[in-house]
Amino acid sequence: MACPAAVPSRSSPAMARYDFASDNVAGAMPEVMEAIVAANAGTASGYGTDHVSKAAADRIRNLLDADAEVRFTASGTAANAFALTLLAQPHEAVLAHEHAHICTDETGAPGFFGQGVGLIGLPGASGKIELAALEAALARPEVSYNQPANALSLTTATEYGTVYSEAELRALIAPVKAKGYGVHLDGARLANAVAAGFDLKSVAKMGVDILVMGGTKAGSTPTEALVFLNPAHARRLDARLKHAGQLVSKGRFLAAPWLGLLGEDGGTGPWAARAAHANAMAQKLAALMPFEIKHPVEANGVFVEMDEPTLERLRGEGWFVYRFLDGTVRFMCSWATTPEMVEDLGAALARVL
Repeated sequence: MACPAAVPSRSSPAMARYDFASDNVAGAMPEVMEAIVAANAGTASGYGTDHVSKAAADRIRNLLDADAEVRFTASGTAANAFALTLLAQPHEAVLAHEHAHICTDETGAPGFFGQGVGLIGLPGASGKIELAALEAALARPEVSYNQPANALSLTTATEYGTVYSEAELRALIAPVKAKGYGVHLDGARLANAVAAGFDLKSVAKMGVDILVMGGTKAGSTPTEALVFLNPAHARRLDARLKHAGQLVSKGRFLAAPWLGLLGEDGGTGPWAARAAHANAMAQKLAALMPFEIKHPVEANGVFVEMDEPTLERLRGEGWFVYRFLDGTVRFMCSWATTPEMVEDLGAALARVL
């Protein structure tokens, strides 16, 4: 006989809610699931040569207004790490913000994929690289016992929910390209940056060599689009992906979500429209926040000053959120965040204050 399900008592701890722990805790948006179901019909060739992958790549090229090679991976870590192998040799390094995802959250994957590629962390407020720090790093003399820089990795929206302007990105990219180095743009939350006003068509024009367009955190199943804007990287690209374990046999299932994300009209579709909703929910949460907000709320994250006892009281109410790299407490909104969820959290925050 089956055991009856346990019913928590009123005195038991609240069941953990992960609504604001990250934007990757939400499920996939309906447009994505419909696209996957449609792609499941019939047979298709493998390893990214299928009709679905070609259609998704065409939409991305049209969106960027760029003639680029496009491939798909199931992991942002793999996408970033693989990209950097094309921009830096094992004896070289990549410049990035000291709190960039590649520096703090990818367990050495760039070095693993790149057989020793190093990372050089640079400072800057709210996740944006400080231009003076970048220029100082580029001016350092090369010596045989240090890995010299050969690439720059940028992130927008940043790890702190801020969005680079086109002028800011161009200012950082110009001295790097003047040295003949490569540029990688980590766009795990690029949809949120676009929803905040960033122009996608500027990416190819400002000198980015490899762009990662994030799907997972934007409301997809796991999928990231790797966009190779430098024709030099097209040579033996699929062989390199296969060597890295990133050329998936049933590639249509990584590509299909992008047909749902981007729609058919040549625009940014639900990918950016639902990111705009996530951004709006972050603004709503910021307006209700009784704690000091430490970084500008420009995308879908809110970062606040909160002591540990207060954070534990909030978790005791059932809300799980992370303490972030700079000591702030992070609240992330997603495409699926509702006004009611924000209001529930706002009430809980008022109670634990």
